[in-house]
Amino acid sequence: MSTVATPRQALAADPSLRPVVSFHGVNKTYPNGTSALRGVDLAIYQKDFVFLVGASGAGKSSLIRLLIREESATNGRIFVDGQEVTRLPRRKLPRLRRKFGIVFQDFKLLPQLTVAQNVAFALQVTRPGIRHLKERVEETLWIVGLEEKLNKFPNQLSGGEQQRVAIARALVHRPMIFLADEPTGNLDPDTSWGIVQLLLQINHRGTTVIMATHNREIVDLVRKRVIAIEKGKVVRDEQEGQYLKEGEATL
Repeated sequence: MSTVATPRQALAADPSLRPVVSFHGVNKTYPNGTSALRGVDLAIYQKDFVFLVGASGAGKSSLIRLLIREESATNGRIFVDGQEVTRLPRRKLPRLRRKFGIVFQDFKLLPQLTVAQNVAFALQVTRPGIRHLKERVEETLWIVGLEEKLNKFPNQLSGGEQQRVAIARALVHRPMIFLADEPTGNLDPDTSWGIVQLLLQINHRGTTVIMATHNREIVDLVRKRVIAIEKGKVVRDEQEGQYLKEGEATL
């Protein structure tokens, strides 16, 4: 595969589009000897929408775990919002993680709580004592299109609606960066497209969005920035990208 030119220097010079995430020579090797990331260099800018693509085991999830310091890099440096997270003391990790909203393929909702309570619970944990909690929750549910479902329980919702609750829960504290790790993996094509449109709306509001996905159709239709990872290396980084370049092997 050919490597496309690295991040946008012209945009980097614009202070309103500063890098919010950067990796510098990052390697991750697990104790069993598996090399998950090798020499990763990349920068993701404020207001970017980025697709991370690659085969299972390519390193996408490892990259996300290093970003939120769920795991530590073997070597190299990682910065979030100008702060080096590779050297961050454990006591400061909660503040780092408040910069992120995170959703996964499985929704991880609390079944005994209503939609509104699921969303409120997340905010109460990260910012106890916050004022105007009810208004913040209702506003966020309006953003995700569930303002009329706030008193429903998760088992009363469709899969797409449950993922929207998960997105609201991740969005309610107004994160700088939104991480979506295979958010459409359990959804049908029409529902998946609705979720991606919601993520595009969140991005339009100014939040940086990083989405790891295997969904070729969505990536090719949306044509946002694509970072392709293969065997732990960034092999392609292009604007208005596609899931595969012509002539590439299937990821």
